[in-house]
Amino acid sequence: MGDHKEQPLRVGAAVRRRRRALELTLAVVAERSGLSVPFLSQIENERARPSTSSLEKVADALRTTAVELLAAADPACSVDVVRADDPEPATPGPRARSLVRGHHQMHAQEFTGDHDAGREFQYRNDQLMYVADGAVEIEAEGRAYRLGRGDTLYLTGGVRHRWRATVSDTRLVVVAVAEHIEAVQDRPRP
Repeated sequence: MGDHKEQPLRVGAAVRRRRRALELTLAVVAERSGLSVPFLSQIENERARPSTSSLEKVADALRTTAVELLAAADPACSVDVVRADDPEPATPGPRARSLVRGHHQMHAQEFTGDHDAGREFQYRNDQLMYVADGAVEIEAEGRAYRLGRGDTLYLTGGVRHRWRATVSDTRLVVVAVAEHIEAVQDRPRP
């Protein structure tokens, strides 16, 4: 239960990602594939499932193969459980564990211990940082914020930041809108 391999695939998101990566409009893909814009929109929004023939036409229009699109497809999984005791690679020191499997609109990771405090991050979309245990110091927009267990910090997309654990065995959970999602318009930087 909750295993992606048991679920049917949703190819629409893979089609949309490929089309956007090539910077093509639905109209261009429709012209190349011989399919209608409304039908392509329905495929991308998971409201229609393409036949094998239609998927091959879409793949040709996107200069790829149906097999590649299916390989990049999202599982049609509405519920997935990630257990705390799921096997992780045994590595000494700081660890990062994905809390959301697959290619979805939201990403979440749990960081345990410290990490490279000098490393600066900047994400396109918004994110929330939650201290599950321990304490961290987060530097963002020229200010330092000290957070303890249960505290959260919200960062708007585009904000440069870095963080470090200030207590051993700190667990920091970071939840963010996935980078491939256009959740916010690009904001002009002051």
